[in-house]
Amino acid sequence: MSYIDLRGHWCKIIVLNVHAPSEEKSEDSKDSIYEELVQIFCLFPKYHMKIVLRDFNAKVGRGNIFTLTNRNESLHHDSNDNGVRILNFSTSNKEVVKSTMFPHQNIHKYTWKFLNENTHNQIYHILIDRIWH
Repeated sequence: MSYIDLRGHWCKIIVLNVHAPSEEKSEDSKDSIYEELVQIFCLFPKYHMKIVLRDFNAKVGRGNIFTLTNRNESLHHDSNDNGVRILNFSTSNKEVVKSTMFPHQNIHKYTWKFLNENTHNQIYHILIDRIWH
């Protein structure tokens, strides 16, 4: 996990780059990544714009439970365990999963493709502060 602090004239932007463990990894390794993410996230003042991006290995579903966090434009109908983790993180830190906000055809939503070209997933996501979106 890495981050960069960009200082503009009117605002400061923190960009965090995350690579979360895949779905089949242990719960402890997943927990440690999200604990580290929360620790780094809390280092910066609330008025800084925080953008979290990259490979979360998370399938974020179209559920109505997290309507403030994601919209119904995800490639997946159901969230996997990593998807639930990213939704819980974004809800508790007032972030929005922007990669599920915009209507596109499904062919333009996937961010990862298996070699057989029949398996497509949307596992890369961009989170941004709810107050800035």
